[in-house]
Amino acid sequence: MRITGAKFITSAAREDQFLRPQKPMIAVCGRSNAGKSTLINLLAGQKNLAKTSSAPGRTRLVNYFDFGAFLLADLPGYGYAAVSKEEKAKWGRILDAFFANKQDIAHVFLLSDIRRDPSEDDLQMVTFLNYHIIPFSVIATKSDKLSRMKAKERVRAVAAGYGLGTDNVLAVSGLTGSGKDELIAKIAQILSVE
Repeated sequence: MRITGAKFITSAAREDQFLRPQKPMIAVCGRSNAGKSTLINLLAGQKNLAKTSSAPGRTRLVNYFDFGAFLLADLPGYGYAAVSKEEKAKWGRILDAFFANKQDIAHVFLLSDIRRDPSEDDLQMVTFLNYHIIPFSVIATKSDKLSRMKAKERVRAVAAGYGLGTDNVLAVSGLTGSGKDELIAKIAQILSVE
């Protein structure tokens, strides 16, 4: 599977603005600063398709991208402490409303920094996805920060932390491109099942 010509479609701040896709949609979620925008740019082979920031909590809307064979929905990050309770509640409502249309979601990529154990928010997201029977994979981002051996060790630890098998966790680096082929193969598998 080759991805070419990915493009931004629109942003949605409210449920009535959510797209009802005519093709498979993959959602990308995770803690603030887990590397969602970087992952989207890696998949697209473009540096600035999704806006990246060193400051967490920048994605506050659901951003939709057209990847040809599928749509990708970039969801607001969760768990960022420096935003108001009101803003957190707003993000929570957006996420709840987005996942309410679970029939529109082919798969979810839950991004998690490979160097960190799953947070309470991450585990809550996994519980939510399992409860609603929404298929997902954990993408362990920032694998370039570790040696290859340490990355393998952390994939096992991350999988154990989420209560998953290691085949449900992919180590990826947006910086070096490591893991991109495996991620594209996973997407091809998701689309063939759809």
